[in-house]
Amino acid sequence: MKFGAEIVPYYSPKKLRELGDKIEEAKFDYLWVSDHYHNRYVHSILAQLSDATEKIQLGPGVTNPYLIHPSVTAAAIATLDELSGGRATLGISAGDPSYLHSVGIEHKKPITTVGEAIRIIRGLLDGEKLDFSGKIFTCNGAKLAFSPLHDIPIYIGGRSEQMMKLAGEIADGALFNAAHPRDLEECTENVEKGAKRNNRNLEKFDKVAYMITSIDENEEKARDRARTVTSFVAASAPKSTLEREKLSEERIKNIQIHLTAGDTKKAREEVSERMIDVFSVSGTIDKLENRIEKLRKMGISQVVIGSPIGPEPDSAIDKIKKIIVSV
Repeated sequence: MKFGAEIVPYYSPKKLRELGDKIEEAKFDYLWVSDHYHNRYVHSILAQLSDATEKIQLGPGVTNPYLIHPSVTAAAIATLDELSGGRATLGISAGDPSYLHSVGIEHKKPITTVGEAIRIIRGLLDGEKLDFSGKIFTCNGAKLAFSPLHDIPIYIGGRSEQMMKLAGEIADGALFNAAHPRDLEECTENVEKGAKRNNRNLEKFDKVAYMITSIDENEEKARDRARTVTSFVAASAPKSTLEREKLSEERIKNIQIHLTAGDTKKAREEVSERMIDVFSVSGTIDKLENRIEKLRKMGISQVVIGSPIGPEPDSAIDKIKKIIVSV
């Protein structure tokens, strides 16, 4: 099993560099940096992290094709590959509807948009002179003037049935935006359906549990730290999860309304204790250790310790390192 960590660039560049160095020292295999326009720019931070680290794989987790044209993403990730000596990886999905709404962008045709974006990115990374006419994007003789150092793997992030089927059809891996074993099983089943539809072998496919994680000796403190991030995942949870876990659809609707309005404080106030249980792994280190063992037996090939990591990320990383070196 491989391990990844997510960092959100709301910290200063100096602190992000320190976290990246600490994550690599803790023997993580992947370092994913989230991409939202209101934080530090993801590719600038990734460039900095490529200089701060030596071995860890680096990439956006995840970028989207609504704010950034796929041709620009192709150039950015190929540049990161050069800077890092061939360590770039790419996570992409349809983006967070609430943040897109705040800059006047409609979250339309997400499956088509992501699928076309990957077609363009792959073609450009492979050195093609690309003529492409899709429902969303068009390229007329587009071509990169340089090439990445290696074949950059592309991961599709998300949770919905159709997005996971798309991952199984065309991606190298899937970043399952889930923490609960039942949700991860459902994601895996949908990836397998997509692969079967495209007659693909999933032997090398990376099945990634991209989990909200908050670890601390004080369980109450850990759970409270996870509340804001949980609100975003809860807002986009499929109905099957809400029904299975008997979660209040009214509260979910309220969370969606608050996030669309940009009021994260009110959104987190709507997050129930049950939502934290379902959508995150929050509490003491033994809870995370037990979950990792369960996911390993399920065939999950990478576990990402997602934001916020813990109330004190440095301390949480030290605790998680002990699990990584023992697996």
